[in-house]
Amino acid sequence: MDPKSIDLKQTVNLPRTDFSMKANLPLTEPKTLARWEAEDLYGQIRKSRAGRPKYILHDGPPYANGRIHLGHSFNKILKDFIVKSKTMAGFDSPYVPGWDCHGLPIEIKVDQELGSKKAKMSVSEIRGECRKYAAKYVEIQRREFKRLGVFGLWDQPYLTMSAHFQSVIAGAFVDFLDQGYVYKGLKPVNWCLSCRTALAEAEVEYENHSSPSIWVRFKLTSPPEAIDPALAGRNVYGLIWTTTPWTIPANMAIAYHPKFEYSAVAAVGDDDNVYIVASDLLRTTAESCGWAETQVLARFEGARIEGAVFRHPFLERDSQGILGDHVTLEQGTGAVHTAPGHGHEDYVVARQYGIATYCPVDAAGRFYRAEGAAGELPEALLGKNVWEANPLVIEILRERGGLLGLTKIEHSYPHCWRCHKPTIFRATEQWFIGMERNDLRTRVLEAIKNVKWMPSWGEERISNMVATRPDWCISRQRIWGVPITVFYCEDCREPLTDRAVLDPIVKLFAEHTADVWYEREASELIATGTACAKCGGGSFTKERDILDVWFDSGSSHLAVLNGEGGLDWPSDLYLEGGDQYRGWFHSSLLIGVGLRDAAPYRGAVTNGWALDGEGRAMSKSLGNVVEPETIIKQYGAEVLRLWVASVEFNEDVRMSDTILTRLSEAYRKLRNSFRYTLGNLSGFEPETDAVPGAELLEIDRWILMRAADLVSKCRAWYDEFAFHKVYHAVYDFATVDLSSVYFDVLKDRLYTSATRSQARRSAQTALYRITFALTRLLAPIIPFTTEEVWLSLKLAGSVHTAEFPTPEELVRGLSEEQRSRLPNWDRLLPVRQEVLKKLEAARQEKVIGAPLEAAVRIGAGDAVYPLLMEYAADLPGLFIVSQVHLSNHAQQGDAVEIAVERAAGVKCERCWKYTTDTGVNADFPTICAPCADAVVEMTANV
Repeated sequence: MDPKSIDLKQTVNLPRTDFSMKANLPLTEPKTLARWEAEDLYGQIRKSRAGRPKYILHDGPPYANGRIHLGHSFNKILKDFIVKSKTMAGFDSPYVPGWDCHGLPIEIKVDQELGSKKAKMSVSEIRGECRKYAAKYVEIQRREFKRLGVFGLWDQPYLTMSAHFQSVIAGAFVDFLDQGYVYKGLKPVNWCLSCRTALAEAEVEYENHSSPSIWVRFKLTSPPEAIDPALAGRNVYGLIWTTTPWTIPANMAIAYHPKFEYSAVAAVGDDDNVYIVASDLLRTTAESCGWAETQVLARFEGARIEGAVFRHPFLERDSQGILGDHVTLEQGTGAVHTAPGHGHEDYVVARQYGIATYCPVDAAGRFYRAEGAAGELPEALLGKNVWEANPLVIEILRERGGLLGLTKIEHSYPHCWRCHKPTIFRATEQWFIGMERNDLRTRVLEAIKNVKWMPSWGEERISNMVATRPDWCISRQRIWGVPITVFYCEDCREPLTDRAVLDPIVKLFAEHTADVWYEREASELIATGTACAKCGGGSFTKERDILDVWFDSGSSHLAVLNGEGGLDWPSDLYLEGGDQYRGWFHSSLLIGVGLRDAAPYRGAVTNGWALDGEGRAMSKSLGNVVEPETIIKQYGAEVLRLWVASVEFNEDVRMSDTILTRLSEAYRKLRNSFRYTLGNLSGFEPETDAVPGAELLEIDRWILMRAADLVSKCRAWYDEFAFHKVYHAVYDFATVDLSSVYFDVLKDRLYTSATRSQARRSAQTALYRITFALTRLLAPIIPFTTEEVWLSLKLAGSVHTAEFPTPEELVRGLSEEQRSRLPNWDRLLPVRQEVLKKLEAARQEKVIGAPLEAAVRIGAGDAVYPLLMEYAADLPGLFIVSQVHLSNHAQQGDAVEIAVERAAGVKCERCWKYTTDTGVNADFPTICAPCADAVVEMTANV
């Protein structure tokens, strides 16, 4: 070819790729999802891991109500990171998503939608509407979760309302019943007046609440000298403090601590009346009751008060003096107003004294004349709800002389987690799982020790909850759920709990769903000839209560981890929000230990809450809710996934427009790193063009060693679920090691060396190894983009059926001697940084325009000079200047002196370096000798 006809621009190897700079994720991601679904990618992944060791993350079921929020996305993406990373680590890690479909929120929504029509509908028909409602939101949420790029068995999720699952729940209840854990009893439970049902501990949230704070006196009617001789002949009163005045009508006792010291005091100016107060609380009590000065008549231990009889302040009823270790000196008077029908501790201590559990409040929270205690309630209270009763009780106390002090208090108070209204404790007939039966509490506490908790403090947190929790109230007074499969004799009301009767019911649920309980009469469900064990009666009625939804979800491991689809019991991991220590972690643990004597998970991990940019909880009222759908429409799911990867997920995390903008920019940089490598791999065929490791240029070996170190660390971090470390390390590698150093240095070699030259192929080999590794390393975090890179590399199948890179594959072929030299480049980089600073200063001072116009003079001491001389030929390329001149200053240490001047020679038209050999080849008078050689090689066969 005539050299004059050669267009030099066409001899420059500019990057070529279809991998777009602009991702356009909101449009491209749905297309990728559709292709994955059409190709059954999840099925391919499972086949590729058949026979491998299992890793099972069991999905905690979100509630089938409403659209997913940022917290859902945060949790689901974290789970996807784990499943994908375990899969790429070589495990068979199936993921079966699930939904919690029963419960009050759905029932309430359906009630609202049905309106007046509900009155004419049967229970079965209403349950049918609840089922439709739940199914609707399962479909909506399934679509939204899939849009996040989460892989799983989406077409066959587990649903607590399925026939199979309902039969498993009912079977678990029968097992607990048969093994003696379950009993029915009258006990105070958390009760929502609005929802009119009992609540589990996990269904109660604590919110700020304003309550009246009152001090009330109870007159001692038994001989006061029995407590202390100094009190003989005196008017003595017990003095209590409470923030629930409405419970005073249910008072049955006053509890004192047996070991605390109590004082019998008279207020100066009121010598006729003496009050019993804990000595340590005397000062604060005096202030609250308006006593300017007090006189102590006697001091004694609380044990002396046991058996004393006090008179209720306005009812014809006695109140017994009892002892309890639950009494504290934190606030109040050291004497606890005890209403066994309205408090768990009150109930427990009262039972020890044979005191009745009296509850004069109905399901709606209204007062009525209940049996179980003397004294007729005042007419003014009857029919009033507990909140209306508070001021009425206070006024009655004031009129009767029982009120000694009154203030308002702002405090943390239990609220229903569904309707967010204050709850009360109310004694009702409920079904319970006894924590002391079969040593359940002790066994659960032992099982907790065998679980790996992350964070580690989770072990103490859940242990404390289990150690102090009451018996589990598992009954609810609603209809949308799994019914408690118990019958009652119509003649004597004895429960029929015979397993031979109940097991066939469980089988019917498996065939027809639990709706059969409501569609058939008791006589149709019980075999003919069944008789009551107590009275011999043959007619029965069905229990109307349903099981707690936490019993439903807590049974999920029994329903899902049953060996089918490779899902074995127990699971390797549960991952949920921190509220699940008292929720799903807790109920699953109780059921697992109760029925299988072990926790259903080997590890439990918690994520924090998603907050706004200022660290506030998101709420519609504050207008600070960030919806995942909004993020995806603007940025794509990849940026949302990057957000999850960028944070320490065990802690509360923040989300804002500023954070999204920053992450979008981070994504752009990662994408551009891939675009750089893909563009410069155009025309490179790894099978034929790759250079053996031992023949790579040393800087190429160096970057591969850095990449190998990155892979080694990231694989360890994936195992630790330290996704934020993976993200930040890969981001730093891409933006610093690659973009700021290696890519910058590489451009000249890639663009101006002969296309098939050893030097260029060496660079391409390094780029290919790095791209192939990073694509797999980042696949769990940004699955859409890595799949796009995978296809651009023209690799078969999907990146998601591949496995993580190994450190060794990146440095394959390098000898030990070659590896030992690579740290030299780490020593050269600080010198490069100093050179770049000087070049920028020279540019600012107009000494040079572009770096290639520069020659750099470096004076170095004995510690650095030999290294610089050894790599003298590489330094112009490393610094991206045209010439480097070295001199030895014969001084100690790593210090260098750098000067910048204009380079000698003429600018090469092709590579833009300044050289003294431009035009040496007469055929190419405007380019340097190396460029002329490259052009000749590239055009030789044209």
